[in-house]
Amino acid sequence: MMMSHRAHWQSVLLAWTTAFFACMPSSATADDAGAEPPNIVLILADDLGFNQIGAYGDTPIQTPHLDRLSANGIRFTQAYSGNTVCSPSRVSLFTGRDGRLMDNNSNTVQLKDIDVTIAHVLKHAGYDTALFGKYSIGSQMGVTDPLAMGFDTWYGMYSILEGHRQYPTILWRDGKKIRIEENEGGKKGAYAQALFTNEAIQYIEQDHKNPFFVLLAYSSPHAELAAPAKFVERYKDAFPETRYGGMSNGTASDKYAWYYPEHVERPHATLAGMVTALDAYVGQIYQTLQSKGVADNTLILFTSDNGPHDEGGGDPTFFRASEPYKGMKRDLYDGGIHVPMIAHWPAAIQSPRVDDTPWAFADVLPTFADIAGVSFDVVPRIKTNGVSVLPRLRDAPRPLPDRTLYWEFGKQAGDPNSGVVGEVYQAARRGKWKAVRYDIEGPIELYDLDSDPGETVNLAADERDLREEFTALFEANKD
Repeated sequence: MMMSHRAHWQSVLLAWTTAFFACMPSSATADDAGAEPPNIVLILADDLGFNQIGAYGDTPIQTPHLDRLSANGIRFTQAYSGNTVCSPSRVSLFTGRDGRLMDNNSNTVQLKDIDVTIAHVLKHAGYDTALFGKYSIGSQMGVTDPLAMGFDTWYGMYSILEGHRQYPTILWRDGKKIRIEENEGGKKGAYAQALFTNEAIQYIEQDHKNPFFVLLAYSSPHAELAAPAKFVERYKDAFPETRYGGMSNGTASDKYAWYYPEHVERPHATLAGMVTALDAYVGQIYQTLQSKGVADNTLILFTSDNGPHDEGGGDPTFFRASEPYKGMKRDLYDGGIHVPMIAHWPAAIQSPRVDDTPWAFADVLPTFADIAGVSFDVVPRIKTNGVSVLPRLRDAPRPLPDRTLYWEFGKQAGDPNSGVVGEVYQAARRGKWKAVRYDIEGPIELYDLDSDPGETVNLAADERDLREEFTALFEANKD
């Protein structure tokens, strides 16, 4: 007898919530036999919107290097972050878990000492591992700092508040605080993103006996809005501008002014300059890989941790930063979680293409394990519900299994950085269907993303069976 839709959904739901090891990395294909494992460079932007890269739409922001990587690789159009704010999104990325396996889906979440990260997994394949840039998800030095979580070396920002500064006065190297004297006393001599890039370049240029994994986690274009003048000046007369006041007039110009007190004369030009600077730094990384002679067998994966922000003078509406999607950072509509995802790997991707396969941050760890040939059987404490998308990183891509993607966000009450969790949002996607619930006890919204990517027509009243299936999923995971 054919199983009912509801019974089928419940069986799938049970499998997802209890089987942590069901999605093992796939076996290497026959033509992989004897191949050298690739280097992996994962580049993570901070608050970069889907439509803020030229390859993804009609943005006036110049991103020639990312556009070139896209044109010579795979441009994924249906990729999702792990959450709609920084910390839970990054924990999802690091650990291969979506909101169902995380016990905290707010921006207060941190890694635990028992967590297994991408870096831990790749160490099982003998990779050298390095982190450059923003960390912010492990505040116990010696317990959950990057060195304790699988990285051989790290340089960058440690706490989440450090990540709010483009010209920091302190950074960290392998657990030791270092002064950035060029920025002391209000000077702006050393741009954080340039520092991260230079460190990554120096690391790549070293002699490596093993393949390397570099996580380059930029803290841009997250506010504060600031970039070197040569990038901002490109947009000097490009946009109409309204000055962002910060605290310069003695009172807060908006709810974020306490975090971003400096005024910005040309916020649109500055944000555009930040993205173009980021693009230039990505270009420098790729040029280094080419000069080193390792670009062909290096997987570069570029993405963003969530949707675009409206902080410190940022205006995602002006730039249509999320289009064609609705919402932005702190939303579980697609504008908050639907992100750019570019894969460039010449040894495996020789026929560039656009790929509309839905996948999310929880899938990155299983994918890298698959690429490196690591079986989860040999990784103690691993707990992931992602799947490997390596079958899509080929010139003859194979389909992924049918499944449901899930997100949950504990929104902070009052001040968006208060740390006090207020409302809880939920969202899920299965095939073309997307469900959203903006209150833990509220009604389900249901959208057909094929015909309505902007989530404008709520079909919950018309699709009773689907509504009940998503309701069952949300109820099973809301606690």
